[in-house]
Amino acid sequence: MKIYEIFHSLQGESTRVGLPTVFVRLSGCPLRCVYCDTAYAFQGGKNMRVEQVLERVAAFGTPYVTVTGGEPLAQKECLALLEKLCDAGYSVSLETGGALDTSRVDARVSVILDLKTPGSGEAEKNLWSNLAHLKPADEVKFVLCDRADYDWAKQTLAERGIADKCTVLFSPVYSRLDPADLADWVLQDRLPVRVQVQLHKILWGETPGK
Repeated sequence: MKIYEIFHSLQGESTRVGLPTVFVRLSGCPLRCVYCDTAYAFQGGKNMRVEQVLERVAAFGTPYVTVTGGEPLAQKECLALLEKLCDAGYSVSLETGGALDTSRVDARVSVILDLKTPGSGEAEKNLWSNLAHLKPADEVKFVLCDRADYDWAKQTLAERGIADKCTVLFSPVYSRLDPADLADWVLQDRLPVRVQVQLHKILWGETPGK
């Protein structure tokens, strides 16, 4: 598989925020969200076998692993990597854009499903059948550009009952939507969601590999 980078940092998002984590970033993505912060991983990377990835991950001595991209599920070998990481005893999360099928992801993996809002420019790519595969340990993330995105996400929650299935995350686009505004909207509407900011960007800005 094509691996762009493997690095050790703090988890900046999800309910695992703040935990020292090994990130395995796969190259390539079929989506082109307008706010993408990892466009550098669309191309390039190094061909690695699953066993080589496991060796690199083990060297960091950390129990938490996040497989991300790009869009990791765009590479068929990703499923085997997730399975082997779980077999090795890691607590594994998968960050996926939600346009590709998650039904074959190992049940031990916590899927962080990023539903694309209209502001992303890729909302029509959402594969809604993925919602049927959500587990209590999974999380659904809405990355919000503005009030219109917030209203769309609120309506989607109500229509599809996502908050009854798993944790829901509302995340403002960095430097585009004021987190305080988002927090106020959520409080006013009493939504059953978790507002999150990207810890790694607060700490290190938009530095790749952090």
